[in-house]
Amino acid sequence: MTYLVIALGGALGACLRFLVSQQVVFPYGTWIVNLLGSFLMGLAFVGLAARFGDRASLFFMTGFLGAFTTYSAFSLDVFKLIEAGRIGFAATYMTTTLVGAVGALFFGVFVMRSIMQ
Repeated sequence: MTYLVIALGGALGACLRFLVSQQVVFPYGTWIVNLLGSFLMGLAFVGLAARFGDRASLFFMTGFLGAFTTYSAFSLDVFKLIEAGRIGFAATYMTTTLVGAVGALFFGVFVMRSIMQ
């Protein structure tokens, strides 16, 4: 049942992300989704589980926001690290995530273009 709750939230989040990307000119759709998703994650982190229980958190935070944007989870990770006083690790985590993800994408493009030639 837990996986079904997450899957339903994820399906809705993915559909909404696609809708936004179709309605807003590139790359602003992604930017809006990432900022909005991070804001909603902050709201949900503080108020959702306490008021509505674990299933609501799994549906909305893990499923919906997880599919709507991975930036929401990333933002929450950074917040938790900073709140725990692990400022240096939070900075390292942010830097390696951003630079690493873009670098990994470039590397994947390079590898696939090399294979396809």
